[in-house]
Amino acid sequence: MSDHYYSKTPGVQENRQEHTTKLRGFDFRFWTDNGVFSKGGIDYGSRFLIEQMEISEADRVLDVGCGYGPIGLTAARLAPRGEAVMLDVNERAIELAKENARRNSIGNVQIRQSDLYENAGTELFDVILTNPPIRAGKAVVHRIFEEGAAYLRPGGSMWVVIQKKQGAPSAEAKLQQMYGKVVEVGKDKGYRIFRAIKA
Repeated sequence: MSDHYYSKTPGVQENRQEHTTKLRGFDFRFWTDNGVFSKGGIDYGSRFLIEQMEISEADRVLDVGCGYGPIGLTAARLAPRGEAVMLDVNERAIELAKENARRNSIGNVQIRQSDLYENAGTELFDVILTNPPIRAGKAVVHRIFEEGAAYLRPGGSMWVVIQKKQGAPSAEAKLQQMYGKVVEVGKDKGYRIFRAIKA
C-alpha cells in the first residue's frame, strides 16, 4: 500500500488545501494534501499536544513524524533562539512542511525526509515531540520511544500524545521501561499526553 500517510511515496493523487489556524497565539497558514496525515486540518491529538508542550526559547526540538508541520513549526516559533528538526518518512509531507515553514517565515528549522531517526543527525535534543503513527503498528511506535532516548540530553523530555483506545496504557508502560520518569501531563477526549524524562 502506498496510500498510507506513513508511506515514503504516497500514490494517491495530489489535491492541495489551505488551512488557517492559531496555535499558541501564533497565526499559521498551512498547505495540506492527500496522502499526508490529517489533511483536513490539524487533528485533535496534535492540537492538544501543541497546547500542552513546554518549549523554552533556546531549546533544540525534534519532531518525529512531523507531517505537514504544525507541531514542529509551532515549537520553532516558541524557541526563537533554538531550532526545530522535523522528520517524516513521507516525501509529500516533507515538501509541504518545507513550504509551510517558508510561507510562515520560520527559519530556525531543518526538515528532513527520514525513516524514524535515520536522518536525525548526531546532536542531542532538549525535547522530542511525537504524535506517533498508530496505524504503522505498535512495533514502529515503540521504536520511536526506544530509539529516541539516545537523542535526548540528560534531563531532556519526550512528549507523546496517544489515544487510550489506541494503546495509551501499553505506551505508558513502554516509556516507563525506557525513561527515568514518566508524567501524565494531560488527559482529554480519550487522549493522553505523556512526558518521559531522561535520567
